[in-house]
Amino acid sequence: MTIIVTGGAGFIGSNFIFYMLGKYPSDRIICLDKLTYAGNLSTLAPVMENKNFRFVKADICDREAVYKLFEEEKPDVVVNFAAESHVDRSIEDPEVFLRTNIMGTAVLMDACRKYGIIRYHQVSTDEVYGDLPLDRPDLFFTEETPIHTSSPYSSSKAAADLLVLAYYRTYNLPVSISRCSNNYGPYHFPEKLIPLMIANALNDKPLPVYGEGLNVRDWLYVEDHCKAIDLIIRKGRVGEVYNVGGHNEMRNIDIVKIICKALGKSESLITFVKDRKGHDMRYAIDPTKISEELGWLPETKFEEGIKKTIQWYLDNRSWWEEIVSGEYKEYYSKMYDKR
Repeated sequence: MTIIVTGGAGFIGSNFIFYMLGKYPSDRIICLDKLTYAGNLSTLAPVMENKNFRFVKADICDREAVYKLFEEEKPDVVVNFAAESHVDRSIEDPEVFLRTNIMGTAVLMDACRKYGIIRYHQVSTDEVYGDLPLDRPDLFFTEETPIHTSSPYSSSKAAADLLVLAYYRTYNLPVSISRCSNNYGPYHFPEKLIPLMIANALNDKPLPVYGEGLNVRDWLYVEDHCKAIDLIIRKGRVGEVYNVGGHNEMRNIDIVKIICKALGKSESLITFVKDRKGHDMRYAIDPTKISEELGWLPETKFEEGIKKTIQWYLDNRSWWEEIVSGEYKEYYSKMYDKR
């Protein structure tokens, strides 16, 4: 197959490319990425010389560029990871999230309609469901849970999901959607919780934790997510939504303490900062549907995955040190220094 992977220079997209090229060496993978602050071309260095891989720098909102690529490559499958994805940034500047996450999705699906594909897959998020109360551990998000967004980011992703399902119903476009819980693992941009805490701890810097750190997230090792998407695009039913979750619920503060212990750092580095606006309390995915229909189950326990992740950041300091020394420094200062 020929697969276009948008946003493939980012965290989950790059891991998906590595996984697919490793599992299906005869498939052709084209990475389409605008290379915003979160897209790092050096991440793709291990595959840049692969004869079945091509990188194209373009914006998914650029209709002319997208159509040109479809004409050249005639893809069988499109997997759309491309998105503005950080909630804090969406609160600061909502408009770019609406443009990329909604209009970019529309452009990609229009190209799919024009040139034909076997499957268009939208990579979404469990954040479209809103949040769950901390005192109801029996509640989980299912595919039937109503959309109830909390931030400009999650609203833009929910809008894109609805647009994808509309293209399925109106145009019979063969689509699927996955809504995943929080991912962690190699190549995670250091504005997100786990890589931020690892990087700061290694440099003996304060570890900024929102509120009291009691917010609960369901964590999934990134390779397990990649395996789920692979199953969905090959065997999943057209027009369906699949929830992908790890059954690894953890409080933010407990994750920070685990990282401190693993790195031999004092918990005195933990600094509680003013909470995020509209901060969701708990996410928890019920992955029964994908498990029963496609046989997918998360393979990586959090205890194992966090050790692998910490070791990766220890072994690849140059990758993240180059990032935190650049534009990200200004953003980091804006978000945390005065909270």
